[in-house]
Amino acid sequence: MLGVMTSLLELPVVREQVHRMSVDDYHKAGQTGVLSKNLELLRGIIVTKMSKSPLHEFVVQRLIDALLVAVPAAFKVRKEGPLTLRDSEPEPDISVVRGRAEDWIDRHPSSAQLVIEVAIRSLPLDKSKAEIYAEAGVPEYWLVLPEGRTVEVYRQPSGERYLSQQTLTERDILQCASIAQVSIAIRDILPA
Repeated sequence: MLGVMTSLLELPVVREQVHRMSVDDYHKAGQTGVLSKNLELLRGIIVTKMSKSPLHEFVVQRLIDALLVAVPAAFKVRKEGPLTLRDSEPEPDISVVRGRAEDWIDRHPSSAQLVIEVAIRSLPLDKSKAEIYAEAGVPEYWLVLPEGRTVEVYRQPSGERYLSQQTLTERDILQCASIAQVSIAIRDILPA
C-alpha cells in the first residue's frame, strides 16, 4: 500500500491536486485537535515525522549537551521546537534561536541562527529542508549523518539554497560561523 501511495504522489497531475495548507490554517487545525502531534508543515503539505531511533536520540542528546555549554545567554537551544516560516512549520531536531523563552509565549520563532537535523532514515527529507531553512535566512544548517560519521554544513543562504556546502568527517571540528562560541568535535557527538 505504501508503494502505491508513493508512486501516486510522484505523478505531477496528482501533486498539483494535493490540498495545500497555510501556516495559519495549520495552527487552527492544531488548536482544534484535528491534527496529531507527530506532524510538521513543509511547503504547505502536512508530513508525518519519522520515529526516532536510539542512535538518533543519542546524537541529538550529545549535541544538546555540547550546545548548552557553548551557546551564549542571548540564545536558546530548542529540541524539536517549531519554527514558523512562510509556508512551513518544521520542527528541527535542534534549533538555536536568539532571544528568551518569554519571547515565544504567543508565537514560535520565525528563524534561527543554527538548525540541526540528525538523519538516520530521513535523509531525503532533511536534505530538502535545506531549501526551507535557506529561504528563511537561517545562516547555518548542520545535517548530521551518524551512520556515515559525517556532518554536512550549509552556510550563506541565498534564496532557496545555500551557497556554501561542506562535508566534515569525525576527524573535524564543527565551528559554527553564526555563533562563534560554538565549537564541537564531531567525534564527541558520535558513538565510539
